[in-house]
Amino acid sequence: MPTDSRYLYKPTVGLSTEPHVLKKPAGERPPDRRLERGLETRRAIVETATRLFAEYGYAAVSIEAVLAACQISRGALYHHFQSKEALLEAAFEAVEIDVTNKVLSRAASASGAIEAVRAGCEAFLDLTQDRVVRQIMLTDAPSVLGWEKWRETDERHAFGLMKAALEPAAKEAGLPAALVDAFAHMLLASLSEIALMIAQADDPTVALENGRRAVRELLARILTRPA
Repeated sequence: MPTDSRYLYKPTVGLSTEPHVLKKPAGERPPDRRLERGLETRRAIVETATRLFAEYGYAAVSIEAVLAACQISRGALYHHFQSKEALLEAAFEAVEIDVTNKVLSRAASASGAIEAVRAGCEAFLDLTQDRVVRQIMLTDAPSVLGWEKWRETDERHAFGLMKAALEPAAKEAGLPAALVDAFAHMLLASLSEIALMIAQADDPTVALENGRRAVRELLARILTRPA
């Protein structure tokens, strides 16, 4: 029998020395690292701008200050935001989302649908004392972005929330279901006006207490359980 290795049978199936690599299913794309880095950069810019706007006000914060705080180039900033106003709009959007989450958290701890509406309204008014909310959401956003844009953004985040909370509360209070939409608009407009009043008041603490009392009185009149 030949012993020269050239003549020996060498099986080839299953004995590959190449490392085995699991292949991903067809059509599944690997994570786009460039996209992820871009989103991280955008998030960092918004967080930094939010902090600066809240501390100094929109008018006092320059693009150069944002670039220095973020340690990025002007091109990197303008890749995500075409202007300082666009940056404020993104900061405003982020604040609206945060406010919505905090209002939901407070309302969730209430017992009953009517109490949840009251808790959510009071939570929103309490947030007017937060420097970020007061400066960005209630001062800079309406004056820089304009009333129409401010209202559109506010309603996009808050109207659905208000309507969803009012539907079971209206049922508890015996209000006609057909009026829920109108009541949601009415309450949202009232809260927005009171919040703006508090933000502009010489004594925000007193204004907040008066606002809370007014909202309690309003809700007591429209969301009282039938005897």
